[in-house]
Order: sequence, then C-alpha cells, then structure tokens
Amino acid sequence: MKYDLRDTEYDYLKYWAIVKRYYQRKNNLKQGDLDMILFLYSEQYFSVTRFREFEELVMWDRTRFKRLKEEGYITTFREASPGIKAVYNCSTKLKRMVTSIYKTIVNKEIPENPTKNPMFKKDVCFTDKVHRNYIKKLNKELKKERIDEKKERFK
Repeated sequence: MKYDLRDTEYDYLKYWAIVKRYYQRKNNLKQGDLDMILFLYSEQYFSVTRFREFEELVMWDRTRFKRLKEEGYITTFREASPGIKAVYNCSTKLKRMVTSIYKTIVNKEIPENPTKNPMFKKDVCFTDKVHRNYIKKLNKELKKERIDEKKERFK
C-alpha cells in the first residue's frame, strides 16, 4: 500500500521564498523586519517589552522598533505617562501589507512590471534576477491553473 502524505489543500508555502523576497524588496525591509511585521499583525496592542520579547527570536536589530515606527508600520495607541507604559498597535499600512502577503501566498500573481516590482528593473542583483525567473514561472502556473479551472466549470 502506498501512502501520500502531501496535503495539497494546504500547500501555501511552496513559493514563500519568492513571495518573501518580493515584499522585502518592494517595501525595503530586512528579513527580521518582515518576521517582526508578521508577528505584530496578530497582536492587537503591544508594548516595547512585548516587541523586544519576540525580537529575541529574529535577527536582533537595535533600531528596528524606532525604524518601523518612523516608516509607519507601528503607531502609538497610548502615550506613556508617569507609571504607565506606552501602548502601540499595527498601522493600516502594516495590516494592508500583511493582508496582501496572505493573498499572494494563496494564488495571487506577483507583478512583473518594474514600476510595481523592483526585481524587474534592469539594474538588479543576481539574486533578484533568479527570483524574477521563478516569479514568471509561478505566474505562468497560476494562469494555467485558472484556465484549467474554467475548463472544468464549463464541462
């Protein structure tokens, strides 16, 4: 008897490396920044202490909190006052980006236009060139899947 342990219904992370690289380049983020943003997305409110707790798990960056706040990913929910810590939350910018990441993971194409995707500009590094080849492959597979789905519906 042969067993197939793959569950293609939950095969979301196949192209995670490509999706991750796209969002890092598009938003000028480091790997640790993206990891932190994905963590914060599910936190309704948080303190700097909570932020630092999770930061221990990702590549540590002393300036990350300040930088993410300055870039508009983190907003102040409540200012600090004597005896009370400041409370922060995720900005609309952060929420939109993470929602977009999830949609991309679940079969949304990645743009191949250089104005929307910096990896498709002419003067990019080798790594970006390699990733953009896979983006083309991913988009081609998604288009084929959609065509096949339409054919199935009209049978």
